[in-house]
Amino acid sequence: MKRALLLITGGLAGAVQLAAPRAARAQGVRAVQAIDPAWLTVDSVRPTAEFQLVAGLTGLNGALNFNGFRDGGLVVTVPVGWNVVMNFTNHDGDLAHSAEIIPDVKPVPIGPVPSAFERAYTIKLQQGLQAGEEDDIRFVADRAGEFLIFCAVPGHGAGGMWIRFTVSPTAHRPALSVAGSGES
Repeated sequence: MKRALLLITGGLAGAVQLAAPRAARAQGVRAVQAIDPAWLTVDSVRPTAEFQLVAGLTGLNGALNFNGFRDGGLVVTVPVGWNVVMNFTNHDGDLAHSAEIIPDVKPVPIGPVPSAFERAYTIKLQQGLQAGEEDDIRFVADRAGEFLIFCAVPGHGAGGMWIRFTVSPTAHRPALSVAGSGES
């Protein structure tokens, strides 16, 4: 299956909505989730990428999603050496959630594992933050590679609550992208 890719860089205004062609919908291919450019702000002077990470934003996957994406459907890319701030909010009114940046491993772990970067996780990692609770994840993306932003509450990450985090040696600006198939 061909993959559609949408690239949003910091500084764009307004939401971008992709719609699957009528033929794809008729074949049962799911429509691509929207990316809100407001999720990512970029400060090139202090090389900092600030990402609004929202657990349970939609009902997708029983609310086991980040920003409405599951199973690697959203990719956050930052240049190597940049500061990263992830403002985590649990929007899910029923379940507690957390976030941790981990190596890109398969199968996805059942619960917390050592993080890929120093302090690259929320508080209450295993038990999760309740509805409306917030925490900031702050770290330096000091090495290139492919990683996952993963909910470490037991069973959530393995249940599809993870998106991709790429630290790129060639990117000049942070960006958000989405793969049309939801897999990367």
